[in-house]
Amino acid sequence: MDPVFDPRQVRRAFSRAAAGYDDAAALQAEVRSRLLESLVYLDDKVPQVILDLGSGTGHATAAMRKRWPKAQVIAMDLALPMLRQARRQAGWWKPFPRVCADARALPLADGSVDVIFSNLCLQWIEDLPAVFAGFRRVLKPGGLLLCSSFGPETLVELREAFAAADDAPHVSPFASISGFGDALMQAGFRDPVLDRDLFTLTYTGLPAMMRELRAMGATNALASRRRSLTGRARFAAAAEAYEPLRDADGRLPSTWEVIYAQAWAPDPGAPIRQGGHEIAAVPVSSIPIRRRNP
Repeated sequence: MDPVFDPRQVRRAFSRAAAGYDDAAALQAEVRSRLLESLVYLDDKVPQVILDLGSGTGHATAAMRKRWPKAQVIAMDLALPMLRQARRQAGWWKPFPRVCADARALPLADGSVDVIFSNLCLQWIEDLPAVFAGFRRVLKPGGLLLCSSFGPETLVELREAFAAADDAPHVSPFASISGFGDALMQAGFRDPVLDRDLFTLTYTGLPAMMRELRAMGATNALASRRRSLTGRARFAAAAEAYEPLRDADGRLPSTWEVIYAQAWAPDPGAPIRQGGHEIAAVPVSSIPIRRRNP
């Protein structure tokens, strides 16, 4: 099967965006804040090792380091320039480890992590069951996974506008909330709970939207993307297709669907898969899903 995403393009895009990322990523900051609130599910447990996967510029890492000053909080990201920016959050008096690595191949020992926190990183990975199996491997029994990802309604207006201009893909096919839950079940996680938010951001026009997407690293990372630049004619056609959607304030809307997942690593020896089939006793349709709007 041909790959959906090009991880080298993902790395390049976020490496280029690192210096100005915080100025552009207001939505990511809001989602991070909501995901951090879910740490309350740890109750009074004090984790020893926390992995902030896809840490970006390290704000969540620093927040968790402040919450649990005696814990080892690891910032891990695919883009080295992001980790260099994260150094500013660490401070010279309480630095945290920064590791450049791929979420698909975690360089951590089995059963070594109490919490995996991952904010808006997993949408760039196509094989979620395999990645979740890797998460399960490094989590201690009963360890907590908290993660967020963009869902398929993200940038639906932009996708449809470019579809009117040409046949090349311009927006990634992000996993659905049911696909997310199914992948957790396949990897053997227990008691998963899924949440969903819909955000609407607005822009003065398509050029402003595309500039902000580049500034936050959210560029086209599809392996099947056109390697040449989008021509003026195609861009103009997409902009024209987008125009009828302007709101009462004269701004172009863009939808962002965010999926949140919370799940627990199972007891030692619990199977992950049998013959590639789902083995969980609980059907995916019964996973609690709470739909929220900001």
